[in-house]
Amino acid sequence: MTYRKLAGAAALLTAATLGLAAPTAAVAAPAQPPCSEASTVRETLPNGTTWQLCWRIHDRAGLVLTDVSVSTKKHPEPVQVLQSIRLAQLNVPYDTGDTEYNDLTTYGFGGYSLETLTGDDCKGGSTRQGTDGSGDPQQRDVLCVSAEASGLAYRLHEQEWDDEANEPKDTYFTKEGHDLVLRSISKVGWYEYVSEYRLHDDGQISARLGATGDLSPGDYSVADNGWPIGKREKDYASMHYHSAFWRVDFNIDGKGGETVEQYDTKMDGRGSQAAKLVTTSKTIAKEASLNKVDRRWWRLVSPTSKNADGHKRSYELVTGADDPYEGHPEMQPDVTFTQANLCDKWATDNVSDPECPLDNYGILDFAKDKQKLTDPVMWVRVGFHHVPRDEDQSPMPLHWQGFDLLPRDFTETNPLAPEGREAVNGQQRN
Repeated sequence: MTYRKLAGAAALLTAATLGLAAPTAAVAAPAQPPCSEASTVRETLPNGTTWQLCWRIHDRAGLVLTDVSVSTKKHPEPVQVLQSIRLAQLNVPYDTGDTEYNDLTTYGFGGYSLETLTGDDCKGGSTRQGTDGSGDPQQRDVLCVSAEASGLAYRLHEQEWDDEANEPKDTYFTKEGHDLVLRSISKVGWYEYVSEYRLHDDGQISARLGATGDLSPGDYSVADNGWPIGKREKDYASMHYHSAFWRVDFNIDGKGGETVEQYDTKMDGRGSQAAKLVTTSKTIAKEASLNKVDRRWWRLVSPTSKNADGHKRSYELVTGADDPYEGHPEMQPDVTFTQANLCDKWATDNVSDPECPLDNYGILDFAKDKQKLTDPVMWVRVGFHHVPRDEDQSPMPLHWQGFDLLPRDFTETNPLAPEGREAVNGQQRN
């Protein structure tokens, strides 16, 4: 794939709008995101965590976040986390084998598909105006920004002996967490998709895609690949897949050049009371498409940025429920790591971009030349096999698919830790 190394001026322009620009190695994270005020989100959550970022709507990718940084009460200096994150494809094949869509590259989540937020779309939050990414200058309410309670962040019951009272002394540390939530809505055919990013106050990032709207009235089949949703055993709504891809480009501390590490934990005989396990790691040095096995995970590690304990900062990929689709080979890897390239824009159907060569169809092509990973991009696939049910009519309740990015050693202790727990760092010795 020698063509991967070639990109013209037009490709550079489009890449910039997608947050695909080349990394700024060894450049400190800016105090403010490098975008206009209208394109900036900077919000402080109740626990003191501040997220700041740039956002835009692209005609195909929909909502794109770039230059994402985080700071906390204990660490008030913003530290960049992501260069960009966005959807990279949504493949929808029906189990009948007669219908299939690549929603992003064929229709797009911007342009005419981008919905204007109304009603309860952003209840409790505030809407931001923007264009639809198609070049139309008309401003519409397209982004919802809200701070939402996320449930219990931590709880600790500390018990000490009070010599004066000659009785136990109980101290309770408990705190509710909050998320900064950004969402947009796109309507493609009968489905309506919610692109959502939840930025947690402990530094975690959750990428989610929600599906609602209506079942396609033209896609009904038989019992072998459908589910009866009408009276008695008839009106079999066709089962189908939603295989979503995200493209994630890290830029930890504004320095880039992350290393990809894979960890595997396996049985290793028995200890005195239970099975013994051993965890090994290896560096993924070249482009690769990889799959999950039991107790396997990946992280992207900064080679230079460290926390106060001297540990290298990283973010761990946490995957959840997933249905692989065997119908296409590019739908089977759980995660693919490739070297950043301006023409690697879409996980599949990449040939639909006239600015780039035709031999780059998707992630398997991106990875097959095994380039050295000096600026890794992570492509995450999450599948959902939708088996319709009576309750999907109508409107269809939201169903979600996605993944989490978990900070690992980003800070030396819990960034939300309360007073009285600051000294807990490492093994506590009496």
